[in-house]
Parts: sequence; structure tokens; C-alpha cells
Amino acid sequence: MQRKTKTLGEFIIENQAEFKYSSGELSKLINAIRLAAKVVNHEVNKAGLVDILGAAGDTNVQGENQQKLDVLANEKFIQTLKNREIVCGIASEEEDDFISINSQDKQHQNKYVVLIDPLDGSSNIDVNVSVGTIFSIYRRVTDIGSPVTLEDFLQPGIRQVAAGYIIYGTSTMLVYTTGHGVNGFTLNPAIGTFYLSHPDMKFPETGKIYSINEGNYIHFPQGVKDYIKYCQMEEGDRPYTSRYIGSLVSDVHRNMIKGGIYIYPKSSLNSDGKLRLLYECNPMAFLAEQAGGKASDGYGRIMEIHPTELHQRVPFFCGSPKMVEQAESFMAKYA
Repeated sequence: MQRKTKTLGEFIIENQAEFKYSSGELSKLINAIRLAAKVVNHEVNKAGLVDILGAAGDTNVQGENQQKLDVLANEKFIQTLKNREIVCGIASEEEDDFISINSQDKQHQNKYVVLIDPLDGSSNIDVNVSVGTIFSIYRRVTDIGSPVTLEDFLQPGIRQVAAGYIIYGTSTMLVYTTGHGVNGFTLNPAIGTFYLSHPDMKFPETGKIYSINEGNYIHFPQGVKDYIKYCQMEEGDRPYTSRYIGSLVSDVHRNMIKGGIYIYPKSSLNSDGKLRLLYECNPMAFLAEQAGGKASDGYGRIMEIHPTELHQRVPFFCGSPKMVEQAESFMAKYA
């Protein structure tokens, strides 16, 4: 039986006064993302029953093979945001360039741009492992009434007005922040409603989980190698447990609940790191900080990096604050 608790819609209305610019548009935008999430969730849950598994046969701008669900999720989120006429621009991991949106009844009057990774960890779909969607929302910096430009998207993470993720797993959850803490909402599939299930989510100060693809160990910088050895050493509350799913959303979500650190460093294979600053690292960093955690490139705060490219990559260390600080101390030895 569904326990009595707030729906996502009720929560948005009750907390609208916390938004810095309380015009109702941001609330509508979160609601549009909620709707698209339900559509994508429906498609994800049909994987294996209809022809949406496997590769689509194309590569995205990153040079990565697109899965069929990558393409579908990208289309659904862009279509939903366009149809609601509440954003002036969208940038997606799956698109070469940003999309400028001109509402039919008002020339470029909307204030917000959305950056999105429509389906994070999509290669896990074929083996029925959790995947997710990551989104980041900014107010445009160019003049209202004019088309958006690249400048509207190349903003540091500290300017985000909202960010979040949807995790499609054993249950479907939408987790987001508008700069006033982090709250998680679980979808009741019987009635299609998200309910507040994880209020005021917080990273434990420290944890016992480290999440990194140790298969690339020989390619990592020495500071990361030393930190991994530190995690494995039998001393005090160590050794830590290695847990790596291969989906950023899933790994960070678990570590937020249980305590831990997620690391995707630069390496001899990826000299700038692999994760995208604007679609993945900035929104996750905003969530982490709002949940009492920390997010770094190994040396400094992720959200203070000034982007220079739409698809810019950076190293990423995110999780319980004491664990991230410990990892940074190992990196500093080789700075």
C-alpha cells in the first residue's frame, strides 16, 4: 500500500518560493523533465520485449557508438522540452551542437537552457543493469528576445539553478536540487506518480566504497594509483570495498546513500578524462555539494571550472567529503 507522502508535483509547488526567480517557469521545466522521465522509463522497461536493445549503428559527436535507447531517450527529452515551450535552448551529449528553440507565441522569451545526458550508462541496458539520465539547468546570459548562443551554455557549474538525475533501476527515482538540498522521488508505476521517498539526501562524511574502473590501472596517474593502494591497505577501517557499475548515475547514487567515492581520472588513454563537464560532472557536482559531499577534478572544485567547449571532458572525483579530500592529497604529491 502506498504510504502517505508528498508527490513531486506537490513538493515543487510548496517549495517554489525557494527558487531565486520564482516565475513558475522553472517549476514547469522540472515537471517537463518528470514527464519525459516517465516516457523513457516505460521504454527502458520494455527492453528485451521490443527492438530497442543493441547499437543504433551510428556514433555520436564523442565518437562513441550510440545505442538504440540513447537515440530514443534523446528524442523523447528534446521533444518534451520543445513541446512545453519553456526553454530557449537545449544541449545534449548526443547532439553535435546546441539547439536554439523559438517558441511559436513568443520570440525567444524563455529564460532557461538545459544540458542533458539522455541515457547515461546505456551499454548496460543489454544486460539489465541500472542506467540513468542527467540534467543541468541554467538561466541564459544573453538578452531575452534574441536566439541563444554558445555563451549561454558555457557557464561554470556555480551558476546552475537546478540539476538532477533519474535512475532507472529496481525502482525509478528522480533526484534533484535547486540549491536548497537534495531530494529523491520514487515512481509508483501503478499510477505513474513520483513520491518523495528520500528527503534531504546527504553523503556520509566518509565511507567504505571506492568506485573506479581498475581495469585501466596501468594507465592512471601515479596519484590515483597510490590512492587505490591506500584504499586496499589493511589499516584502521580499511580495506575499502571496490564497487563499480559503469553507470555514473548508479555509482554516485549508491555512494550518496552508503558513503563512498567515485573516480574517473585522466589517463594515458584519455588525457583530459572521459566524462563531460557540462552534462555529467557539473550537475553531479551540484548535487554532491548540496548533499554535503565534494566534487573535484583531483586538484580543485569542479563547479569553478570555466568551460571552453560544449563537449569538454574533465577528470572527476566525487563523493563523501573526507574521501575526496584524501584522494586530492595523493594527487597533490604529483602536482
